[in-house]
Amino acid sequence: MSLFKRYIEESSASTTIKDVQELPVLHRSEEFWEIESSLHDYLLEELKKYPGQVKEEEQQKIDLLGQTFFDQDGNRLTFEEKQDILQYVKDELLAYGPITPLLDNHLISEVMVNSFNEIYYEKNGKIFRSNVNFIDNQHVMRVIERIVSPIGRRIDESSPMVDARLPDGSRVNAIIPPLSLKGPSLTIRKFSDTPFTIKDLTHFGTLTEDMARFLDICVKSKLNIFISGGTGSGKTSTLNVLSSFIPNTERIITIEDAAELKLNQEHIVSLESRPPNIEGKGQVTIRELVRNSLRMRPDRIVVGEVRGAEALDMLQAMNTGHDGSLSTGHANSPRDILSRLETMVLMAGFELPVKAIREQIANAINLIVHQARMKDGTRKITHITEVLGMEGETIVLQDIYLFKETGFTNDGRIEGKYISTGIRPKFTEQLELNGYALPASWFVREW
Repeated sequence: MSLFKRYIEESSASTTIKDVQELPVLHRSEEFWEIESSLHDYLLEELKKYPGQVKEEEQQKIDLLGQTFFDQDGNRLTFEEKQDILQYVKDELLAYGPITPLLDNHLISEVMVNSFNEIYYEKNGKIFRSNVNFIDNQHVMRVIERIVSPIGRRIDESSPMVDARLPDGSRVNAIIPPLSLKGPSLTIRKFSDTPFTIKDLTHFGTLTEDMARFLDICVKSKLNIFISGGTGSGKTSTLNVLSSFIPNTERIITIEDAAELKLNQEHIVSLESRPPNIEGKGQVTIRELVRNSLRMRPDRIVVGEVRGAEALDMLQAMNTGHDGSLSTGHANSPRDILSRLETMVLMAGFELPVKAIREQIANAINLIVHQARMKDGTRKITHITEVLGMEGETIVLQDIYLFKETGFTNDGRIEGKYISTGIRPKFTEQLELNGYALPASWFVREW
């Protein structure tokens, strides 16, 4: 299925595919849990006889062993009941328990476990309550351990928060008591198995084709670009798309808390931060990785998200010859991301004058791409803004493209259009020196 077709299905999901909450609630009996427990123990013992199997082989073996088990102890069960019990146990042994169907549903973008019996999911930008539950808090803890252990992370009372990722790159955050009062909490932000391309974003209405070609030229011309936006606005997906514009001949260093970026270029080194061990030692921060990346002869530095003191090192890298760097940060507008960067630089512990910090920011960043999640759940690039420099003690910004809302459709979707402010960017000459011409039609203002 193409990504565009998938998006169309998401948009009309209310009429073509049932939400999980619309499915009939399955009331499982005590007999179900007794048989499930027996089958679970039986399969665990039998699978020990076949070590070293890959997941597909284990799935086939579980199907065969399950049939053997039901031939002996499941005569009173219907075929559907056997399949239900077997699937539940397979999810327990090979996947992530009761939330596996939610994670497997490509229409669901986020799964949120508030407590063992309170699970929500996001679909088409809207949040729904699920009808699936864990058995108890220990059941949730086992799933969290299954997620974090393979990538060398840990979670316990001494380290009750963790950021991790699933094998497909989906982002995971878990927090447990005593910090989480209702029990272990788990949030999984899903990412597509096939990364979005710029064509997908234009089909989704995230930006126009002219804006896409403009950003393509900006990346290839090595402008420093910062992507800002709120939580869930699609910053990482846009960063992934913009990173795909980097020529295959360049050496790229990616730096992330939990590796999520999926780039197709050949010359890539991916770095990931590391939390402290059980003794509180061995932590490697994003800031240390940014500093180390400068010694790795990068053509491009891509930081998944700047959220602390590493902002100072990132700005210094952009100001010392490492052009073409890309990063993201949380903010409500292009102006807000500049204020947040000031604050993050001060977190580095140096008593720098505010004007000096602003000069660093103004000299480092060429372009801000601001993305937002709209009221109807769609994601749109609402601003493409140039950083012009300093005027007195203020950083001067100039919008190049804007998204203007015009109203709502009958089904609650936002109507609007992308407009050019009619101003050619100041760095046009730099782009032309790199061999790229900017058509006048891209910067025609609508009156």
